[in-house]
This record gives sequence, structure tokens and C-alpha cells, in this order.
Amino acid sequence: MKINVFKIFTFLFFAFSIAGYSQNVKLMNIDQLNERIKNGKDSTYVVNFWATWCAPCIKELPHFEKLNAEFKSEKLAVLLVSVDFKSKLNSAVIPFVKRKNLKSQVFLLNESDPQKYIDRIDKSWSGSIPATLFIKGDQRKFIESEFTYEQLLTEYKKL
Repeated sequence: MKINVFKIFTFLFFAFSIAGYSQNVKLMNIDQLNERIKNGKDSTYVVNFWATWCAPCIKELPHFEKLNAEFKSEKLAVLLVSVDFKSKLNSAVIPFVKRKNLKSQVFLLNESDPQKYIDRIDKSWSGSIPATLFIKGDQRKFIESEFTYEQLLTEYKKL
């Protein structure tokens, strides 16, 4: 009987440990994002700007997750940067990330003036989402569009 009780407690411990794990969503401003990219150990960055209320954004998120998983060994960092309001962190963003089981690094953009951060990311950006920034060394490419997986893969491989 002791063995069965031990097995049950062990199973419950691991089950609750896994269920309790959640993706950590951090607040990040543009300076911190630039610093993360500048000082990061990864050689290629794919930075996707999205929001929990944006249907095209939600539709393409699995493509970024797939790219992240398939090219992890190539020193790729997929950064998913939510542009939801900071006040929505606990009520919308974190529950969304948990529900979708996102594995990529997720951040909530901590900026108060959209026009200032939009211009700092890319002067050509109108502010619409989804939008993605590809960075490898000194190469930067900004695309303001929804991706299929094939399109995302093509842009990644062009770097």
C-alpha cells in the first residue's frame, strides 16, 4: 500500500508542477528590446508585434512557434511582443499565453506613446499589426503583414 500511495503523491506532485508552470510574460520598453537584441546571444531575431484582440495576429502565432521550435539550434530568438495595453497584462495577455501554450519569449510592450515606439521600430510602420522585424547582424527587415508559415520561413531564410 505504501508504494501505491507514494506513486500517487509523486504523480500529483509532477502533475501540479507542470500545470503550475506558465510562460513568464515580462514588461519591456523599446530601449530594453533594443538592448536585448544588441546584447543577446542569439544571432537571428524574429520580433513579432501582435495583440490578443487581433485576429490575424492570433492566426499567425502558431507559425512563429513552429519556426522557433524548428530552428532553435540555429541560435534563433523568436520574440513575441504584445502591444496590448499594460493594464491588460494579468486579465488578457497572461491568460492568453497560457491558453495558447506559447513557448517563445513573450513580452508586453511597456510604452505609453504608440507613435514614438512605432517610429523607433521602423519609420515605415503605419502602426497596424501584425508586424514583424527580422534582424541578423546589421541586417534589418520590417514587414507589416500577416504571414503563412511558408512566407515566414522564406523571410527567415533570406537573412
